[in-house]
Amino acid sequence: MKSKLSFLLIALVILSLVLAGCAPQATPTAPAEQPAQTEAPQVTEAAAETEAPQPTEAPMETEAPAEEPAAPSGEPIKIGFFSPTTGFAAADGTSALQSAQLAVKIINERGGVLGRPLELVYYDDAAKPDQASAIARKLIEQDKVVAAISGSYSGATRAAAPIFQEAGIPMLSAYAIHPEITKTGNMIFRIGTLATTQGRVGAELVGKVMNLKKVAILTIDNDFGISLTDGFKQHAAEIGLEIVLEEKYPLGETEFRPIIGKIKASGAEVVYATGYYNEAANLVSQARDEGLEIPIIGQEGYDSPKFIELAGPAAEGVIITTDLNRDSERPMTRLFLEQYEATYGEKADMVGASAFDAVMVLAYAINTAGSTDPQAIVKAISELKNFEDVASGPFWYYTPEREVVRPISSQIVRDGAFHLYHEFTDEALVKP
Repeated sequence: MKSKLSFLLIALVILSLVLAGCAPQATPTAPAEQPAQTEAPQVTEAAAETEAPQPTEAPMETEAPAEEPAAPSGEPIKIGFFSPTTGFAAADGTSALQSAQLAVKIINERGGVLGRPLELVYYDDAAKPDQASAIARKLIEQDKVVAAISGSYSGATRAAAPIFQEAGIPMLSAYAIHPEITKTGNMIFRIGTLATTQGRVGAELVGKVMNLKKVAILTIDNDFGISLTDGFKQHAAEIGLEIVLEEKYPLGETEFRPIIGKIKASGAEVVYATGYYNEAANLVSQARDEGLEIPIIGQEGYDSPKFIELAGPAAEGVIITTDLNRDSERPMTRLFLEQYEATYGEKADMVGASAFDAVMVLAYAINTAGSTDPQAIVKAISELKNFEDVASGPFWYYTPEREVVRPISSQIVRDGAFHLYHEFTDEALVKP
């Protein structure tokens, strides 16, 4: 019996050893554990290393020098500038010049253009076409500018544009808005909104935003006023506005009472009146004196602190279309408005913003081109997209006809200052 029991015990031991030897093959949990080890921290850590801080640190290194850019050095890059700092348009011309000088100061503080200082070569054209023509030749032949900016009115700008075009020198029209200026040729660009486009927006403001139908139109009898009115009338017909009265008046007009009497008799619900700040101040002052209380819609010619100063309380409620939105929170708009007031002790206006922007666009184009070659500058401006470094922007793009496309603002006078009334962003409406 003992031998049988011993045999059975030995057999059980052998069997248990056999079963134990088979155990690893039967381990079903091993594969489940392995993925857990595969997902292990190495993969996560590797990714973490890949995403490592280098990209974050890199911008910090590039941002550092931006705080203290190297001072520009070498021969200055000259750009020409002309505007009327004497004569009837002296306030606009002075604002344009001061704003252009402010832009040059900011650019040079940022390190200049191509590492060189930017220099503004300036002349007064008194808003006279013959003077603007002579200045254009002087800037090209004597001063050897690489590009030029007109800070003047449409008549003077139209006279200068062909001279720059023939010489192959790029010229930017800051706020002269007559259509013929950019039609001069491929070297001529515009910063301000084309007159007919701004007129179209004026009609949209009256008919679609204010829901008024009967319009009296007053037109200042020059390139500026006529082209604005053309754009207004074309769109007015498209959206069903009724023009119940249309009158023209000469530049420098001071007596509007006879026209105001006609407006009162016409049944008009609103007045669309083109003009500059002097004529506009007389118009609205006399209109309110005569008891004409319907809305008066102007355009960028009114866009000056001088208009509010001259018109006084009569300016309250006047609405204009313009390129400058004073309530914008865009950094470059705030910088321009604040630095202009701090530097010159007065508030900035639309013509100033446009002249400022013209310098910023030229500086961008020269830097982008990496050259002062005229054709390279033209190419860079033509290809500009979503440009934010301007006070009156953003500039979305330029059309092949060298007209800028961007939002257009309307502003209302409230408490003695311009404020946003409506912004037009429909590309079909604001595109020239």
